[in-house]
Amino acid sequence: MSDKNDMISCILTRRSIRKYSDEQIDEKLIRQVLEAAMHAPSAVNRQPWHFIVTSNKERLKKIADIHPHASFITGASHAILVCGDEELQHDNGYYVVDCGAATENLLLAAHALGIGSCWIGVHPREERKARFRTLYQLPSHIQPYALIALGYPAEERTVNNRYKEDRVHFDFWQNR
Repeated sequence: MSDKNDMISCILTRRSIRKYSDEQIDEKLIRQVLEAAMHAPSAVNRQPWHFIVTSNKERLKKIADIHPHASFITGASHAILVCGDEELQHDNGYYVVDCGAATENLLLAAHALGIGSCWIGVHPREERKARFRTLYQLPSHIQPYALIALGYPAEERTVNNRYKEDRVHFDFWQNR
């Protein structure tokens, strides 16, 4: 296992990156981030996720056209649509938390590999989900959850301390 301090540093320094260089990400690295995503915890270990990887520039343009906050994705090397499988989930609604864990693993793995990423919201917006269902011709039991842009960073983001003492409670709710 890697150094625990490196892991904490990775978590604390990851930021959303929306500007990318022209360099393409090697498919071996894409596989590594997907492997990390698939090692996320899931309810009853059902692993109800699927990942659609896109690197085609025309497809990235179509994504930018259908999502109101994804215009920057045309500069990305890859996009990954994280989807939940309602037939594989433990019980109704569980794919949402399971895919959230997989998405976070994917983002952290990308950062650890020097790849910039940005989580672009799809779920719970039904109009966005419908557009992605159409674009990717998804079966009815597959739910689009999140879109992840990936590319080598062409920007640096400031790291801020996000720890808020007033959000921490011990043993019971405490007003501070």
